[in-house]
Amino acid sequence: MRKQGTVVRWDPAKAFGFIRSEQTAADIFFHMKDFSGHQPPSEGLPVTFQEIHVGGKGPRALSVEPQRNEVKAPFETPKAERPPEAELLPRRRPAQRSPLPREKRREQIPMWTGLGLIAFWLLLWLVGIGLGRFPWVILTAVVLINLGTFYMYWRDKDAAVNETQRTPEDRLHAMALVGGWPGAWFAQQILRHKTSKQPFRLYYWFTVAANTTALLGWIAWPAFAG
Repeated sequence: MRKQGTVVRWDPAKAFGFIRSEQTAADIFFHMKDFSGHQPPSEGLPVTFQEIHVGGKGPRALSVEPQRNEVKAPFETPKAERPPEAELLPRRRPAQRSPLPREKRREQIPMWTGLGLIAFWLLLWLVGIGLGRFPWVILTAVVLINLGTFYMYWRDKDAAVNETQRTPEDRLHAMALVGGWPGAWFAQQILRHKTSKQPFRLYYWFTVAANTTALLGWIAWPAFAG
């Protein structure tokens, strides 16, 4: 069941805000990813939404859309009478446009790109271990680094929602650079965090390229050195 409310707070830098509705006691959190409209949301904007509850963090709004106001004409214009012979002609049906899932295509491209890079990165580790360039125990360190990176993203996401102390972006990039970029990628996809800030995304993909290039160079170095 969709509810109605008004945007009472919107932070364009953090891309989230809150909606106040008479149908819910507390203000409802929503993210830019959950908003669909021709213009960004602003304070005082009437909206409709679907409310969900995740854990104990309070209500959250999904499928947020600007409320459409129905404008009624003060008077109705009389319709022109159609000649009887016009009824004999077949009515032309308006062409129906099939909706193009552009948003899904945009999400699938980075999804498959990220999964492909992670698979290639894991293959490099296995090849390096098979060639004796790394010990088997290093896989444990790789798993712990990625779990730690995911946890840091989760803490930063929770801090953004509750307006507490945030995790510095340099620390997130450092974790990605030392091998935690797959954990950062999964955190971005699952938590919907750090996905709209372009400078952050640029630095993140730089850490992915630097990490993968360094790993590949270390494995291939004996072949060039010999």
